Amino acid sequence: MTNWIEVADRVYVRRYEELDLTVGLVVGDDGCLVVDTRGDEDQGAELAAAVREVTPHPWTVVYTHAHFDHAFGTSAFHGADVWAHRLCHKALVDNGAEQLRSWGERYRADGKPEIADALDRTTLVLPNRLVDDRAGLSVGGRHVELVHPGFGHSDHDLLVHVPDARVLFVGDLVENGAPPQFGDAHPLSWPTALTTILDFDVDVVVAGHGDPVDLDFVADQREELREIAQLCRAVAAGEVSTEDALAASPYPEEFTRTAVERVLSTR
Repeated sequence: MTNWIEVADRVYVRRYEELDLTVGLVVGDDGCLVVDTRGDEDQGAELAAAVREVTPHPWTVVYTHAHFDHAFGTSAFHGADVWAHRLCHKALVDNGAEQLRSWGERYRADGKPEIADALDRTTLVLPNRLVDDRAGLSVGGRHVELVHPGFGHSDHDLLVHVPDARVLFVGDLVENGAPPQFGDAHPLSWPTALTTILDFDVDVVVAGHGDPVDLDFVADQREELREIAQLCRAVAAGEVSTEDALAASPYPEEFTRTAVERVLSTR
């Protein structure tokens, strides 16, 4: 059964079996902030109802990035302002419909027609409060910082920092329980984005999938991503073959191959 877990004062995380997704909720005195909204109309409605079990306060939404599992459930959050990086808005305009189509096909092929049908009914909600590098907002009297750490898992990742609770939501910049996903990532600069995370003075780092972690976990993953970046550079420079890079990688072959192909395609 999915439940809210309070990781700090009035800061909650909620994990789902589907894709091992983790979303967040920050509650203030007369407002709340929902961090990511799940992947389709039905999943968003479930999350909205769960938020209302915690607080009746008006809600605001923030997207950590534009991938469907984090940003496609927002139609259930009626009247919410939606914060995101400016390039997240562009990604949803450019690729949102294709994500709906491709993931619907994938779920149908995987024998999950109910999720595919929900994706067919889903209406994308574009962010209306756009961030370039940094922004601050008040959530019921609590200060929350939104920070773009540079290119990493995407070109528009956004960190959500709750200073008074010493909590940082990082989306898929950090993966717990599976290797990082490189499909539209920037492998060469991703380690630098994690360095930005390590500069925060926090106790809890909420990854977009899996259990929350600490800064030591982030530091270890940064070293793995540095290895990936070095291997990708070496392949791009013709210093090693792709096969040798796959053999030397800290991650399974399919993930490393995607990272290498991503670097080669964006040179």
